[in-house]
Amino acid sequence: MNDKNNPQFRSENLNGLLQVVSQKLGIPPEQLRRELESGKFDSAMKNMSSADAQKFQQAIRNPQLVEKLMSAPQAKELYRKLSGGK
Repeated sequence: MNDKNNPQFRSENLNGLLQVVSQKLGIPPEQLRRELESGKFDSAMKNMSSADAQKFQQAIRNPQLVEKLMSAPQAKELYRKLSGGK
């Protein structure tokens, strides 16, 4: 069952998202996960444009904004496309 409240479902979505983002940034998923969990974003930031890095910094300072963005239909559709339609 793909219930968004199911921890396994959330974990699978997170892993898929980490895979997609790590590929786009050229960072191994494990490294990206470690950096995100520790609050360090050095590798991710150095591979972004300065404008994207600035937007990213603004977003991580506002968890409610991140939650809102990630739950938007456009974000869900983008994730579906980037993850191969899963």
